[in-house]
Amino acid sequence: MLERVVIRTGRVPVRETSKPKDLSLNLTQIEALGRGLAEPGWMTDLRREALQIYQSTALPIHSDEAWRRTDLSELSLGDLEINALGRLARVKRPKADLLKPLAGKEHGGQIVIGDTEPRIIPLQQDLVRQGVIFEPLDAAARNHADIVQRYLGQAVPPGDGKFSALAAALADAGVLAYVPPGVDVTLPLHSVCWTSEMGLRAWRVLVVVDEGAHLTYVHENASPDGKQAAVRVGLVETIVRRNATLRLVELQSWGSNVWNFTHERARVEQGANLDWVFGGMGSHLTKSFMTVDLLGEGSVGKMSGFYFADGIQHLDHDTQQNHLAPHTTSDLLFKGALLGRSRSVWQGMIYVAHGAEKADGYQANRNLILSKEARADSIPGLEILADDVRCTHGATVGQLDAEEIFYLLSRGIPREEAERVVVDGFFDPIMQRIPFEGVQRRLRLVIDAKMARRSSG
Repeated sequence: MLERVVIRTGRVPVRETSKPKDLSLNLTQIEALGRGLAEPGWMTDLRREALQIYQSTALPIHSDEAWRRTDLSELSLGDLEINALGRLARVKRPKADLLKPLAGKEHGGQIVIGDTEPRIIPLQQDLVRQGVIFEPLDAAARNHADIVQRYLGQAVPPGDGKFSALAAALADAGVLAYVPPGVDVTLPLHSVCWTSEMGLRAWRVLVVVDEGAHLTYVHENASPDGKQAAVRVGLVETIVRRNATLRLVELQSWGSNVWNFTHERARVEQGANLDWVFGGMGSHLTKSFMTVDLLGEGSVGKMSGFYFADGIQHLDHDTQQNHLAPHTTSDLLFKGALLGRSRSVWQGMIYVAHGAEKADGYQANRNLILSKEARADSIPGLEILADDVRCTHGATVGQLDAEEIFYLLSRGIPREEAERVVVDGFFDPIMQRIPFEGVQRRLRLVIDAKMARRSSG
């Protein structure tokens, strides 16, 4: 059974008037990048392979199904400086709030990558003794080549798309988090990708939780607002081995000038459990592919997404829940609000393969439209190739409930406060799925800030 449902409101689609200008990237540049990072030859070989894929793959256009609702005609990759190849602009330090613990009272370790040499809060010594690895990716490629070679590119190969190939070829900022079998990392690991310069930058994160291990991992991408267009391309690869547990928190707060493209995939093996929390607040435009592969019997994947767009922001999230074994469970809830002339796109698919009986898949997307010119496209889908499964989906686009607002006004609450209370209530189901007070607090601050801008504008 194949089904797609489209729910729309607001503006008509913007049609492309011209093709985006591609980036000229050559082998000499890639090899220079590898030498600058002092990376092993096999790592540079992976870059060469990704470059070939990038050069042979056309930029996405409006007629491509995955890109029908996201217009790249104003994107000019060819005019951007490739900062990864050596020249950095004046660097601004990341805000202190970005470095605070979000999933507890302290870090088990922290790495800040991006503009400068990585800033590292080392792992606690008991974790080091147990074999936990948490390092910048270039260092890990030298120090732990066996692990990086085994897993890098396994979840997200460069052939996944034009931008995945670009990230694999150019990434000069990255992190490896590896937890050995049976190790329980009780304090969260935290990485931040902070870039303040313009141009094009690429980054990647590799998280491996080996058999029977447990980890909470927090990653955030952030930058200040800028006047010139910037592009960020990234990869997140997550491997959750047999009977392991990973709680992954990912926040995106790029500046309003950033075009953001990511490919992210989690591979969840037999009896393993993934709880993936995502928050998208920033960027000018985001196109993110997020996939969970349930590879083994009894594997579980939970995805909870929060986004809030205003101004002319465009946020496009493409999610895939792949049930590839029997008795697998997936549960996705994405909720978003839109202000100004912003637009959101959510395209979701639950796929159940042949032989994946007793699969249980659920997906829902709820959108709250807070201005007449905002628009939300919500496209859930099912593709089921097995019998005896339970798969359901839902999607809604709505506005503030007039009766709820009237009730609060009748109790003497000012309209601005009443609207904020209703918006808080709309997002509450997502907040209830997030087990970390620090993350909840960060998201509520985003709600308050955007609602304040609505009131002042």
